[in-house]
Amino acid sequence: MPKRGLADAGATEAPHFLGHRDRLRQRLREGGEDALPDYELLELLLFAAIPRQDVKPLAKRMLDAFAGDLVELMSAARDRLKEIDGVGDAVVDHIKIVRATATRLSRANARKNDVTLSSWRALIDYCMVQMAREPTEQFRILFLDRKNKLLKDEVQGRGTVDHTPVYPREVVKRALELGASSLILAHNHPSGDPTPSSSDIEMTKQIVEAARTLDITVHDHLIIGRNGHASLKQLGLM
Repeated sequence: MPKRGLADAGATEAPHFLGHRDRLRQRLREGGEDALPDYELLELLLFAAIPRQDVKPLAKRMLDAFAGDLVELMSAARDRLKEIDGVGDAVVDHIKIVRATATRLSRANARKNDVTLSSWRALIDYCMVQMAREPTEQFRILFLDRKNKLLKDEVQGRGTVDHTPVYPREVVKRALELGASSLILAHNHPSGDPTPSSSDIEMTKQIVEAARTLDITVHDHLIIGRNGHASLKQLGLM
């Protein structure tokens, strides 16, 4: 029986998943993100976190944990992600890096132009990325200068699953500190339904009135939900 040489003894077959990874990358290069389903995009992300393992089962398991909703998964809290079998800090870190990058891109698009009808979609997208999947309510204010350029956006308050305390005097005070000429208000409904409540409408009227006395305009109040958004101005409620 012939003896095996040293090269034969040390030779190992390449893991099967390496060819799969190359094929996914090639499909992404040729067809863009729309060429891949969500679980394969997630696989591409997991490659960096888990370089020597077949990650397809993990990608599918992670999506299943969020009913197939990739955006919900990417927005989930660290502790919630780590409840999934096979998800450790390295995976969570990579997910949070992608989430932070998406947030900064959407913020850059919102800042790029004057806040007019032409850039309104970018503004909505930014608010959706920032707030739509938040588990509790947050009240955000976008401060604009005289040319409708975005000066700053800030979370003015955080609350429970259905309430955030908001004080009109504090809103106006902060606008004066920043030298803002106008505002856009935004808050989320964790229930997913962006329909404004009676308290939303009343709070908006109070802020509009407080701002008007100091010649500050409130352009709109956006309510953000998982299932879309509502504009109080478009609804005729302010």
